[in-house]
Amino acid sequence: MRYPRALLWAFLVLATAANAAWAAPLTLDVMGAITQTNDAAHTVFHFSEAQLLALPVHSITTSTAWTPQSTFTGPSLSDVLAKVGAHGTMLEIHTLDDYVCTVPVADAARYGVIVAYDMNGKRLKVSDFGPLFLIYPRDAFPAELDGAAGDAKFAWQIKSIIVK
Repeated sequence: MRYPRALLWAFLVLATAANAAWAAPLTLDVMGAITQTNDAAHTVFHFSEAQLLALPVHSITTSTAWTPQSTFTGPSLSDVLAKVGAHGTMLEIHTLDDYVCTVPVADAARYGVIVAYDMNGKRLKVSDFGPLFLIYPRDAFPAELDGAAGDAKFAWQIKSIIVK
């Protein structure tokens, strides 16, 4: 059966729009106890996609409570914090779906935590934990990172971090 060209074009436009709806810009706002800002009010460091992609890339291969063992890629949390001159002890992570969790700054170095934007070589979308997913090496530290307390640190759909 042949479909009219206009109908095929409409389907393509709708499919593209639906896919875009699941994508979110690869950006991150960091505020609070920081010394480096890049906004007019000097209150936040807004990472653009280019700035996030320019940071050194790290990978962690691990499972999570929501994924099988996968390879996650992105900048280290330590590099993000160094770029903004963070000088606090706690991080309050805010997500697109209004989840908030608090993690110690010390976790960044202790576990080599990354702010992943890729999983298994594919850019994360909102529908699959993106655009940014805080990843700990759970498989390497099962006694410390398994269970509800460990799972609570794995924030996805990250939009901002407040350094306290």
